[in-house]
Amino acid sequence: MNYEKAPAVFTGKDLNYLCDMFKWHYGAYKKTILREDNVKDQEIEQLMEKCTTTFYNNMQTILDILKGGSNE
Repeated sequence: MNYEKAPAVFTGKDLNYLCDMFKWHYGAYKKTILREDNVKDQEIEQLMEKCTTTFYNNMQTILDILKGGSNE
């Protein structure tokens, strides 16, 4: 089932899933940022910047859901 808005109450399983998603994106974000400076290829550097933006935005979305920001 897909929701237009996050439900008002989360189960433990929902919270575990959101936490796992956040941790995965945070790890990918952190590793990408740490390696950006070592890249010499301009095309790869731009792709890495795009990835860091995507990871960051996904983390913000997850935090908004946990804070109830998407329910407004």
